[in-house]
Amino acid sequence: MAPAPLRAADFSLDFPFSLGRPVAIAGFRTLCADFVVEEELGFTPEGGGEHLYLHIRKENQNTRWVAKLLAEYFAVEEQAVGYSGLKDRHAITSQWFSIHLPGAENPLPLPIVEGCEILASSRHPRKLRPGTHLRNHFEIRLRDVSGSSRQEIDARLEAIVVNGVPNYFGEQRFGIDGGNLREVEKILAQRQPRFKGRRGGLYLSAARSWLFNQVLAARVLDNSWRAAQAATDDSAATQADGPLWGRGRSQVDAELAAREADILAPWQHWCHGLEHSGLKQERRPLALMPGNLQWRWEGSDLILQFSLPPGCYATAVLRELAVLTVPEAMV
Repeated sequence: MAPAPLRAADFSLDFPFSLGRPVAIAGFRTLCADFVVEEELGFTPEGGGEHLYLHIRKENQNTRWVAKLLAEYFAVEEQAVGYSGLKDRHAITSQWFSIHLPGAENPLPLPIVEGCEILASSRHPRKLRPGTHLRNHFEIRLRDVSGSSRQEIDARLEAIVVNGVPNYFGEQRFGIDGGNLREVEKILAQRQPRFKGRRGGLYLSAARSWLFNQVLAARVLDNSWRAAQAATDDSAATQADGPLWGRGRSQVDAELAAREADILAPWQHWCHGLEHSGLKQERRPLALMPGNLQWRWEGSDLILQFSLPPGCYATAVLRELAVLTVPEAMV
């Protein structure tokens, strides 16, 4: 029997909070300068090779758009341009791009794109691939924080330093108002579902992220999201993780596999769709520990600094502090 059609309510992005639902309200990304991201590559380009590396700072420009402009400028196919991570548009971000340009000399002049500044250039033998950078550094200003005392928010931050936050995939993964999830459901309702091209890959990623968030939400509700196994005299505590669904046997013991299957029972047709798409089973940590989390107050504004691994979302941290209000122009 085919699964019942899903309603918009089935795609609620209101996931459980580890510290309880915040009562504070704060302005988020009022200006691009309120959200600054610096990518740390984690290695130094070798200075030679077929790939030109450009370190670019951009404002109000998204990663894919800049990659497209670079491809046009250098007259190469878009797949000849590489980058390690997708950065937010409504922000000031710096990241590396690679362009496959065999040749001994760097081409001059280097491109000038509106809202972009080239910070450095080099060469390297290999293309940049998704997730190859070491971490992202954030500096975020939450404006006009109200509805909760400074002491209460400081206490939440101190708890995050100790325990971290649930490692949810951010709302942007799911498209505007969860639109990517509705597209997944449409594709899976077809007789022979196929996820084609870059957009199909985007929908697959959204589906996988959604299933992970379902498991994490259940683990947050019963407070089992932080450690899979307590430390003993002979071993350290192991970190709890959740499924990035795909083909292959579950990578966890039978008890946990059964629990995850129970949580995802309403989404079995999604699990089957991911298995038949060719994706392999992977795991992702349930807890996210922000690196070197620091904060300060400037009047009613809260300024936060921290770092996160690739694929993790700053909003997973911010959502535990306040309800975020975003200007329509920044949505």
